[in-house]
Amino acid sequence: MKNKKSSNFNLPNFLTVFRILMTPFCVYALFIDHGNSTLGRWLAWLGYFLIGVTDFVDGKIARARGSTTEFGAFIDPVADKIAIGSALISLSLLHRIWWWVTVLILFRELAVTVLRVLVLKDGVIPASRGGKIKTLVQGFSISFYVMPWPKFLNLPRDLFLSLAVLLTITTGIDYFWKALKSTRDQKTKGIQINEPR
Repeated sequence: MKNKKSSNFNLPNFLTVFRILMTPFCVYALFIDHGNSTLGRWLAWLGYFLIGVTDFVDGKIARARGSTTEFGAFIDPVADKIAIGSALISLSLLHRIWWWVTVLILFRELAVTVLRVLVLKDGVIPASRGGKIKTLVQGFSISFYVMPWPKFLNLPRDLFLSLAVLLTITTGIDYFWKALKSTRDQKTKGIQINEPR
């Protein structure tokens, strides 16, 4: 007897969509008083914190209930990228994070997303463990720029962001390398199957 396919209308996917809908409110709070509102920055941080918590919870629920879906596997990392991207662009517009950092991270995320779309015919590529760690470090490092931290913490904050940039580059290279290897393996298997005996 075949296992019943999980419905896309489930709690984990609802939480993922919630993260996407929550993002504009975080951006709005961050720009209150041109980004100079202490309350606004804390509200933005709280919003992004809730996004991060639901990111952790929805995956746990999906695995525990056996309700993982292809839609969930695809939209989950997309929601991560929307949250990270909105924070990066906002902070660069407010002159708190260098634009080159924002462009580099967003280019990597966009490239990986395009790769996911291109391989949809062969099945969705789930986020790797390294990618999850990268997203976690990105989220933590960016949150230090959202919060109104005292200036003497700028150095450790910048060092943590540097680690996030390093993980962004290395996991991106690893992701494309594995995708290329997987494509080559599939072509090799196809050639072997079609070879005359």
